Amino acid sequence: MKTFTLKTADVQKKWVLIDADGLVLGRLATIIAMRLRGKHKPTFTPHIDCGDNIIVVNAEKVRLTGRKAEREYFYWHTGHPGGIKGETLGKRLEGRFPERVIEKAVERMITRGPLGRKQMKNLRVYKGPNHEHEAQQPEKLDVAALNRKNSRIG
Repeated sequence: MKTFTLKTADVQKKWVLIDADGLVLGRLATIIAMRLRGKHKPTFTPHIDCGDNIIVVNAEKVRLTGRKAEREYFYWHTGHPGGIKGETLGKRLEGRFPERVIEKAVERMITRGPLGRKQMKNLRVYKGPNHEHEAQQPEKLDVAALNRKNSRIG
């Protein structure tokens, strides 16, 4: 029996649409990361970009469990002495770019390196319910129906 190895020319990518309204952030990020890498396919090859293209809409409506909204921080440095800055996860979701919360959560689950950066380019996250990829005819993925813990109402 021989090990199957997928070739770059044989990769078949699909377009998947996910509505993040009411979904738990970490659980959503794990599903997106798995599909970006292609681990849900029987033809998964670790050194090939064989994952799907993911479109996420309603990024600002993603839910957080517990008290993560006020206790978890995003940190960055301005480059000046004493220039460490921080912002809570809740403020980041209410701010101008809530889609960056999902992007960062998925980015931390993808392997680091050239292949991971290439796979991250297959993720598109939008703030509202509209997206510009209707021509690709994405199929909807109901993440809330996969597991009852994936969504929070309220």
